[in-house]
Amino acid sequence: MDTLLIQTLKEIFKQFPQFWSGESLQRSLVIDAIQKKDPQIIKALIANEKVKLIYGTEIVGVLIFDFDKLVSLLKYKEYWADSFTKYRNKVGLTSEGKYLDYSSDVVLDFPFKDCVLEGGMTKEDQGKDEVYYNEVIARDEIDRLFSPKVFTNSKRYTKDGVEENINEFKDDNLIIKGNNLLALHSLKERYTGKVKLIYIDPPYNTGNDGFKYNDSFNHSSWLTFMKNRLEIARNLLKEDGFICCQINDDEQAYLKVLMDEVFGRDNYLTTLYVRVRYSDKTLKSDMNFHKEIEQIHIYRKSPLAKPILDEKEVGLDKYCYYFKELGNGTVIELGGKKVEIFNKDQYVIEIREASEFGLKEVWASGTILDGNSSGRFFRDYLTSRSQTDGLGAMYKVYGIGGDRFDYRYFTGAKRENATKGKYYQGVPLDQLNNPEAKKSTPIPSFYDLAGSFGNCRLEGGADFRSGKKPETLLAIVLKHFSEDNDLIIDYHLGSGSTCAVAHKMGRRYIGIEQMDYINEITVPRLQKVIEGDQGGISKDVNWQGGGSFVYTELMQLNYIFIHKIEQAQSTADLFQLFKLMKAEAHLNYQIELDKVLGVEYEIDGVDRFVSFNELELLEQKKLLIKVLDKNQLYVNASEMDDVNLAISESDKAFTKSFYQKD
Repeated sequence: MDTLLIQTLKEIFKQFPQFWSGESLQRSLVIDAIQKKDPQIIKALIANEKVKLIYGTEIVGVLIFDFDKLVSLLKYKEYWADSFTKYRNKVGLTSEGKYLDYSSDVVLDFPFKDCVLEGGMTKEDQGKDEVYYNEVIARDEIDRLFSPKVFTNSKRYTKDGVEENINEFKDDNLIIKGNNLLALHSLKERYTGKVKLIYIDPPYNTGNDGFKYNDSFNHSSWLTFMKNRLEIARNLLKEDGFICCQINDDEQAYLKVLMDEVFGRDNYLTTLYVRVRYSDKTLKSDMNFHKEIEQIHIYRKSPLAKPILDEKEVGLDKYCYYFKELGNGTVIELGGKKVEIFNKDQYVIEIREASEFGLKEVWASGTILDGNSSGRFFRDYLTSRSQTDGLGAMYKVYGIGGDRFDYRYFTGAKRENATKGKYYQGVPLDQLNNPEAKKSTPIPSFYDLAGSFGNCRLEGGADFRSGKKPETLLAIVLKHFSEDNDLIIDYHLGSGSTCAVAHKMGRRYIGIEQMDYINEITVPRLQKVIEGDQGGISKDVNWQGGGSFVYTELMQLNYIFIHKIEQAQSTADLFQLFKLMKAEAHLNYQIELDKVLGVEYEIDGVDRFVSFNELELLEQKKLLIKVLDKNQLYVNASEMDDVNLAISESDKAFTKSFYQKD
């Protein structure tokens, strides 16, 4: 019933009879001995390699042992049995391992934050009871869970057809069927620090999407689910890489804070707002608010990441203002500069045909007041001058600006109590010297794509449920955050829109999807792309077809039994399957197998205990799935030479090629 770490600690503590009362470990005595730094127990702990690896850090030949972390583990022992988390029976916010009762920090914390949620659904509507592995207590179990997996059923798709059972991988586009958390960890040996852009459209946790977990902490489970994947995603990104996460307002605020924590608040760039439906499109008749907008949170890996901005020709069309001085002004000095002041009757501003000798009008307000030398001059010296010089005064300020003139005109407020004014600048010298110069324009923060969302259901020949994203949206994201031949990842691939757009725009890509529709919808769609599909953005990018991608699957182990359980038609089928599982499956060591079918169960909504036979078939299936070790859903690459697994030579060769192993 114990994790490998707990088993190891118990073996160490058995050396000390004073810590035991019969078969029960007196943890308070152990904690007291550790806190007092008892030499004997300290010696025994650091002599064990597993314990030393988890709790020790060697610095310049000196071992630093984290006794506080070990004591914390012992204090929470009573909560391990069901969840491997200290939050199983006590929910509280913590910072650096301490409850906020003792701290003034502001943090996003939640039950199971210190855990890995395996998340092994194969059907969108399949609610699951999940195991939560604590990052310290179940370190061995997590290491095994994240170990690289064996690939199987690998094939290459080209315009000429499909090449089955390939035995080599050469950095082609890649589609993986399997659990996305485990697939991401299988990518890390080959792709850490090599991905330019990650775009994801995860489950929104609305109660009507694919995130359905039967625990009492649904919100916390979703955050844990996201955190586990965002952490490995960050490692895969290049230093100049980006991640874009689309979400709606059910979880977006919490997701924003979580991403601040994973990627760093300083690496938050912006949130794009996307209109996804028209105001007259009703979702539910009983809704009080109509949800038209979704958000895309955008983060960079580091300050090296620079978005790609649109550029437009600067032109001269705005340089159409010309000043006539009708008399001599009054000369004064302001801010160390010569300033000539004209009252409102001493000058005329004409608007004529634009030219390189004209001036452009700029409002001296808002960010302009801080953004350049002219704005700052107006802010510091001219804002309140109307009381001295009269309304509508004009100021000719010498020695300012970067154009062909050695002066710049300013006009002050034209009405009482006003503080805003304008300045007039000539064509910048760099533009005069380079008539074809272009100017970068900021990326808009709002996109009205309601029409595209309404018409994308059949895009790419892929008939998909609601939630499908139009190619137009993905093209915008890829245009601003990637370039030709950059590597893109979408680990919530769905119908394959991200990879379809990446293929057409000349990017490399990896897509991950664990749902069974990948073979009926996603892969056929990408086949159509190779063949020259003309839907979506194809005409905009002049797509003519070509290229290739490799499809592969994480090799299933216990997943095979999960499928069989799901397909069972009766209780009798499940009894027979359970016999087979005990003989061939990898089972949860926490489960007492001889009691699974014999004990009674308390079910929500039933005020008594019921036997296995009395349970609904769906509940029976959930119980048998619990028996399976979720750590053994897929075959680890380190075990592929096990003859009992009967792995084909082509699968072995492909797996070794992917991990670049001889």
